[in-house]
Amino acid sequence: MINRPIPDVTLKTRVRDDSIGGANPFRWQDLPVRDEFAGRRVVVFSLPGAFTPTCSNEQCPNFERLFDEFRAQGIDDVYCISVNDAFVMYQWGKNLGLRKVKLLPDGSGQFTRRMGMLINKDHVGFGMRSWRYAMVVDDNVITHWFEEPGINDVGADEDPYGATAPEKLLEALKVEQKVPA
Repeated sequence: MINRPIPDVTLKTRVRDDSIGGANPFRWQDLPVRDEFAGRRVVVFSLPGAFTPTCSNEQCPNFERLFDEFRAQGIDDVYCISVNDAFVMYQWGKNLGLRKVKLLPDGSGQFTRRMGMLINKDHVGFGMRSWRYAMVVDDNVITHWFEEPGINDVGADEDPYGATAPEKLLEALKVEQKVPA
């Protein structure tokens, strides 16, 4: 995956628009991922689903907690992408109290599929979801790649988490800064 460009995909997002009024003042907005990441250095992590235990109790909160450390390592933003729709991602972020990590809905799984990380989780009633991975993207090119083991054993009930923990990414970024150019 290293040195590979990210997929050229447009995600369907919802953004607040107070001119709409009412109880749901949001409108649809296309988010071309390459436009969003162009000229920036970002961390992107993906997970099986919003409101699931490991994703909600460990992964998202830990990236949120360590956001400022990522910024100190030259990261502009941290994004979480999941094969969930914009409504679910919004409510999940609200539920978690996220203020720094940006949630991206990949409702149809197009980004995840093109990353080669779309897996079938029917055995737990999820349908098609993302395998857990994380990456550093510099101006739309993957510079660091982290993936949980076992993607080829997608029928397993296990949902490993460790290789994609934010601490692993920070460790790699800190080592990179120590290496002389």
